[in-house]
Amino acid sequence: MSKKILSVDDSDNTRKWVQFALKAKGFESIQAEDGLAALELLKQEPVAAIILDINMPRMNGLEFLQKIKAETAYATIPVVILSAEGQNEDKERAFALGAAKYIVKPFAPAQLVSALEAVLQGS
Repeated sequence: MSKKILSVDDSDNTRKWVQFALKAKGFESIQAEDGLAALELLKQEPVAAIILDINMPRMNGLEFLQKIKAETAYATIPVVILSAEGQNEDKERAFALGAAKYIVKPFAPAQLVSALEAVLQGS
């Protein structure tokens, strides 16, 4: 049984690349275009991990991260940030809110899969 991963990004192209990388390694991928859509998906489908962009409309990634980490049902889901925002303050804020890993775009699919496998194994 494959592990289901939620990819949250407002870019269609990024979501497609993430889905491609995950599928190649046997993961199942569900997708949302922003934090609000992702919250709705989480209510319907349990996921093993979340890959999350920061800059999105309606609800950005940091707002989404803060919300899920405050909810008992979602607080233990590991989150990998995948963002074009690479400044130290962006990374520090994401980690302070509970992100497990942080990858700056552009990204290599192997880099994303490696980070995802690490958070799923608890390291």
